[in-house]
Amino acid sequence: MAEIKIGGIYRHYKNKEYKVLALATHTETLEKMVVYQALYGEEAVWVRPLAMFMEMVEIDGKKIPRFALKGE
Repeated sequence: MAEIKIGGIYRHYKNKEYKVLALATHTETLEKMVVYQALYGEEAVWVRPLAMFMEMVEIDGKKIPRFALKGE
């Protein structure tokens, strides 16, 4: 699995941008989580499992990253 860049700007496949703030560990399951902030609107802070953040999604028959680091 690719590394997450803390402070990196990622584009969601729906074209919104987010900044990764930190990696965290779930207290009960020890699952790795990504803490990230929207760079639009109220700039809400979100958390999502690392595996889900890094997974590929299928759009119109094509597999693309759910989140892609800008500049890559």
